[in-house]
Amino acid sequence: MSNICAICGKGSTLITPRNKLRGKYNPAEKKRKYPNLQGMTLASGKKVKACAKCIKRRGVV
Repeated sequence: MSNICAICGKGSTLITPRNKLRGKYNPAEKKRKYPNLQGMTLASGKKVKACAKCIKRRGVV
């Protein structure tokens, strides 16, 4: 199982934070953000990892 939602396909993204210091933006290192994946069981009985947004949208706990 990888860090990808089985329902919507959401994966990690690369972001560049902007730190302001004395009126100018400092160069900052890039960070990788991961989706909030939770384990859930589908109606078919299959266990998958889905993001919290998909779980809320489906109404499954």
